[in-house]
Amino acid sequence: MDFYGVRTRWLLIVVGWSSLAGAQVTAPPVTALPEVVVTATRTAEPAYDIPAAIDAIDADRINNDQLGVNITESVAAIPGLLARDRHNYAQDDQISIRGFGAGTTFGVVGVRLYYDGIPASFPDGQGQVSNFNLESAQRIEVLRGPFSALYGNSSGGVVQVFTADGTAPPSVHVGLAYGSFNTVRADIGNDGAYGPLDYNFDFTHFRFGGYRRHSSARREIFNGKVNYRLDGASRLTFVLNSFSGPEAQDPQGLTRAEYDADPNRASPSALAFDTRKSVEQTRGGLIYRHQFGQALTLRAMGYFGRRLVRQFLSVPVGAQRAPTSGGGVIDLHDGFGGSDLRLTWRSAAWSRPLTVVGGLAYDTEDEHRFGYNNFIGSQLGVQGALRRDEDDIEYNFDEYLQADWRFAQAWSVFAGVRHSQVGFDSRDHFIAAGNGDDSGKLSYYATTPVVGVMYRTASWAHLYTSFGEGFQTPTFAQLAYRPDGSGGLNLALKPARSENLDLGAKLRLGSDTAGDLTLFRALTRNELVVATNAGGRSTYTNANRTRRQGVEVSIAQRLGERLHARLAYTYLDATVRSPYLTCSGLPAPCRTPTNLVQVGSRVPGAPQNDLYAGLRWGGNTGWHAELSGRYLSTVPVNDTNTASAPAYGLLGLGGGYVFRLSHWQMRMFLRLDNLTDTRYVGSVIVNDGNDRFYEPGPGRSVLAGVDLRWND
Repeated sequence: MDFYGVRTRWLLIVVGWSSLAGAQVTAPPVTALPEVVVTATRTAEPAYDIPAAIDAIDADRINNDQLGVNITESVAAIPGLLARDRHNYAQDDQISIRGFGAGTTFGVVGVRLYYDGIPASFPDGQGQVSNFNLESAQRIEVLRGPFSALYGNSSGGVVQVFTADGTAPPSVHVGLAYGSFNTVRADIGNDGAYGPLDYNFDFTHFRFGGYRRHSSARREIFNGKVNYRLDGASRLTFVLNSFSGPEAQDPQGLTRAEYDADPNRASPSALAFDTRKSVEQTRGGLIYRHQFGQALTLRAMGYFGRRLVRQFLSVPVGAQRAPTSGGGVIDLHDGFGGSDLRLTWRSAAWSRPLTVVGGLAYDTEDEHRFGYNNFIGSQLGVQGALRRDEDDIEYNFDEYLQADWRFAQAWSVFAGVRHSQVGFDSRDHFIAAGNGDDSGKLSYYATTPVVGVMYRTASWAHLYTSFGEGFQTPTFAQLAYRPDGSGGLNLALKPARSENLDLGAKLRLGSDTAGDLTLFRALTRNELVVATNAGGRSTYTNANRTRRQGVEVSIAQRLGERLHARLAYTYLDATVRSPYLTCSGLPAPCRTPTNLVQVGSRVPGAPQNDLYAGLRWGGNTGWHAELSGRYLSTVPVNDTNTASAPAYGLLGLGGGYVFRLSHWQMRMFLRLDNLTDTRYVGSVIVNDGNDRFYEPGPGRSVLAGVDLRWND
């Protein structure tokens, strides 16, 4: 028995659940709902037959009377996944799964991201979703729980976006949406198929005037995908994605007093330093697939990309005068790439279907990081003297093996293991008086097994259990500073390691009802938490033990030929199980962890209750309408739980009309968000050193749009 004495107990629970599943339940024959085919386990299988918590959002729901820019619009009905639109385009959407990644203040951490099978997360586990082009997407898949271990450096789950293949006849589409706060989205796309070739291209322009002061932004996103069938057994896929986000203003978070007085304001430091961010990124990849007969498939993938980031922060001038300061302007020049070689073998073992997948994955990022003062003399918000010059190189080299065996008519087992090596190498080129050579390197290693069992108790009910071990390394940003203020990487940081258990039931009651229920529990050692906040910088340490447990429920119900209902609910109990010291709250700066985080304290950024409900009327043509509601309970915003964002509920209403001619389709829509004009905190900045935890959400807003599609 290990891991605090719970592994044996969890295995007994697994056996008990499987025994319970052995009790046959009879019911009249039913017609199952159409299945969604997913690839979250690297083989195309119906989600209903996989012993894991998986949801897929299809193109109709992605492009359903929405702005079509932020992934948060499309995934609200997925339980366990919390996606919060910050309405601050200098920062990325906040995405967490079962509380993993909830405390991240930059990018997406703790959740692995993929775009058309190519990693959108870097080797250290940090990624962005801002470059996802939703207008060309065929589906979004979300995998939660133990099976995320098969994707390496992530703890909570995996989010994948897939671009649609081109189809015949060719089509051209254009779209335009305009709404409150000078919000504009315009896109143009073309897809089609000619003989062995098919393609899908889309370009989206987005502009946001901002409902808060100092929050305007602009984005352009291009996404292209081309498939070419070389012969009956081989296919080549080329994907290209380009993102441009010039000069997105950053209004920053507000203190509670500032939020209560005027939620539409920007923080004083944001105005003083003109905080802003610009990003340019291009990523391209090539995927080759070859089928050797009926049994063996080869997949070889390679990708390469470039990224430029320039960000002006509000680091106080006094803090930048220290010899070891990295300044208040971040200037990044990144090159990144990688490859994945995979073999899939389909055969039989003892006359029962068996699928085995094995592969090697390598990813790397070479980031040339410059830091500058954000002032010249008395002028703030401008690039000043050089304060940092280093090469930060990170990589991962992983081997994975997994198998899916239907060893009996009603039973199947899925098992896998992944071995990961994640390395960091920082080479300091800025040597000055009082600032020595801060170069350093370190590597982390992990072997993460997972196993799941499914029992098909009836055609309408599948029960499953799964168990896996996951890990999450520190990001380069978390390694960058030491709590004692000395230079160099924080080599004392350990990777977080988790043990995850799921017990689930998937129900398909006739052609009208689908339901999923998952009980989950995750125990984590060495959770990465804030140690100090000083000089505009946070440093990190490890907390001994945390626990996340709860329940996820989703129901999709067809109430009539044109009436559909959907409900998703998550209860999450995310708490600290061992005390630790942190440094949070005013007065700042805080350089010594002295505040006790007690056992039972809630993990910040993670609400206990998350409820979504939607009712949609209409079909593929003619009139349609949808009413949706969202409730989120209070959210603690710091480790000590002395401050929290209040609970809130929102209502949204949308509708429109679709008509088709011989070669044309037109879709017009109008939607109203936050119908009751509720004041609420849309997202939080966990453990902010100046107590600016709160990012207000917008009041009542309107969006109208039209999309035209022409088919040859």
